[in-house]
Amino acid sequence: MKRIVVYGVTGSGKSTLAQALSARTGLPYHPVDDLTWEPGWVEVPIAVQRDRIAAICAGDAWILDSAYQSWIDIPMARADLIVGLDLPQWRCLARLLRRTLSRALTRTPICNGNTESLRELLTRDSIVAQQFRSYPRKRARMRAWSTDPAMPPTVLLRTPRAVRDWLTSM
Repeated sequence: MKRIVVYGVTGSGKSTLAQALSARTGLPYHPVDDLTWEPGWVEVPIAVQRDRIAAICAGDAWILDSAYQSWIDIPMARADLIVGLDLPQWRCLARLLRRTLSRALTRTPICNGNTESLRELLTRDSIVAQQFRSYPRKRARMRAWSTDPAMPPTVLLRTPRAVRDWLTSM
């Protein structure tokens, strides 16, 4: 397994697992947010996102820490493993709130130097609101993949312990 998509909702631990998996396997890790956001929270045009993802996925080895709807077809056509983080919503939300508050208070730069703010947490487009909107859809998608023989093998990990145990087995 050399082409891996780590998939789940915001706050599920995708980036953390992808980084750890990269360290353990030596496979190159590509943080998706760095490919899709420019400084100032300017979204990269979809066509450019698709080109960037296609260039990575053309390679023989990679780990992506997500797959956006606008280009999900590209990595899924080449992946030889999907790791679905199918954790309970309360756990993902707690992680997301803790992470976002910490980053906002410390002004920790993320994805190309962008920073999160407390003000953004209160908007309709906040990362928390997005998590609520996307959770049922992403969870259903992962579960469907896990039973679809046309999809790459899909491992569903439902607890932090399952994530740790799976990573240790790699």
